[in-house]
Amino acid sequence: MIALIDSGICNLASVMHALARVGVRPETAGTPEALRRAAAIILPGVGAFADGMQSLRERGLVEAIREAAKVGKPILGICLGMQLLVEESEEHGRHEGLGLLPGRVRRMKADQPGFRVPNIGWCDVSASGPGTLYPAAGPAGTFYFVHSYCVETPADNVAATIDFSGRKLAAALERGNLSGVQFHPEKSQDAGLDLLARWVGRSVGSAR
Repeated sequence: MIALIDSGICNLASVMHALARVGVRPETAGTPEALRRAAAIILPGVGAFADGMQSLRERGLVEAIREAAKVGKPILGICLGMQLLVEESEEHGRHEGLGLLPGRVRRMKADQPGFRVPNIGWCDVSASGPGTLYPAAGPAGTFYFVHSYCVETPADNVAATIDFSGRKLAAALERGNLSGVQFHPEKSQDAGLDLLARWVGRSVGSAR
């Protein structure tokens, strides 16, 4: 069973619809018990980092997610969900994250013409190398982004990047059983569906 975390700050319907299109029927999960039953976990989210962590704490899900990561369950964070995987964020102060990956969430800078924060729209993504999310290094498709903050983490955790205002920003993270995407695969048409299908097939397989 794939658990889709219901943190109260995400649009589950669009993610569930996208998963259904790749043959997956996830179970919405809002309790630690549901995460313990799951073979794999998807953590979607939108909005502010502190609100996301507070919602997980209120539901008793922080330690349950950490336990799942420790025992090797595949976990995919989407948008804010990816940011929550790292150690901390500077969004509206300093806030502790799940700490599953080293890194810090920082506000993006748009200091070149043609770039704005928040970054809303379609961006070309370049994969850093072969892995669960992307089969090979190089151009990986165009995906839909809505974000004002980005994850800074050691390069070996970065699965893909975008070029933004003269900088390469992390578009996807991957280390072991942990994956994350800053964009919205559920809104990224065929490229997003292909990525979800790869994650399910390579990380979960028969757990659909």
